[in-house]
Parts: sequence; structure tokens; C-alpha cells
Amino acid sequence: MALQASQTVSAGALTTPAAITPSASDTIAATSFGPAGVLLRVITTGTATNVVVLDPGSTPSGNAGSPPTLAAPATGVRETLIPLSAINPATGVATVTFSGALTGVTYELKRV
Repeated sequence: MALQASQTVSAGALTTPAAITPSASDTIAATSFGPAGVLLRVITTGTATNVVVLDPGSTPSGNAGSPPTLAAPATGVRETLIPLSAINPATGVATVTFSGALTGVTYELKRV
């Protein structure tokens, strides 16, 4: 598990995205989130992967929710917003998991 940081994109500024190589489970600190959350952009070049943003909430019985899976093809780009609600209040981080070999998989995080 690796703690990752997002980039800030300023209005009118030219920005070079910083690619992150994922591990099976990465975390994003609450301080990396903007007012709307973080935009996650997954880029694949030969390896498909499934991406899941874990839900820190639970049912009244204490069962974790079933978060949706973002299926990224072997070659392509997918994006999703990670909302502030994904931050676990007990740890102060949001957790993102990636499946598969992860060869040729990178992602970017942008504050929004």
C-alpha cells in the first residue's frame, strides 16, 4: 500500500500530468482532496485492470458497502471522481484497489 498525492491544476495553467504506478492498494490522504474530491484517471497500455474506490461506510450491522468497479480495458483511458465521502474518518485516507498484473498501468490524481 502506498500513500499517493494529487496534483493541483490552476485555471489557465499548463500542467504536465504526473503518472503514478499503482500497487494492489493505494491510499490518498484527505489533504490531497479538493472541495469536490479527486479525479482519478487510469491509463492502460496492454493490461486490463479493475479499479475500486473503497467505501469507508458501513451498514447499521457493520457490514461494508459494495462499491462499484471501474473496468479499464487492456489499452485505454478511464476516469472517475473520488468523492470526499470516500475518505475514512478513522484513518483520514481514501483507499483505491487495482486488480491484475498492473504491467503498463498508470494513473493520475487531480484535485477538483
